[in-house]
Amino acid sequence: MIQIIYHFLVLYLTFHLIWFVIREKKFWNQLSGVIVLIMFLLRLLLIK
Repeated sequence: MIQIIYHFLVLYLTFHLIWFVIREKKFWNQLSGVIVLIMFLLRLLLIK
């Protein structure tokens, strides 16, 4: 049960990060968002 809630939370934050990267105009802010997004996607897929 806790793992399902955890996955939904990570998925929710991933969608917000994607939205942030799409809307952001500064390259370095986009790059930092993509780096965090990669970490969230790896965590979502349970790859450590």
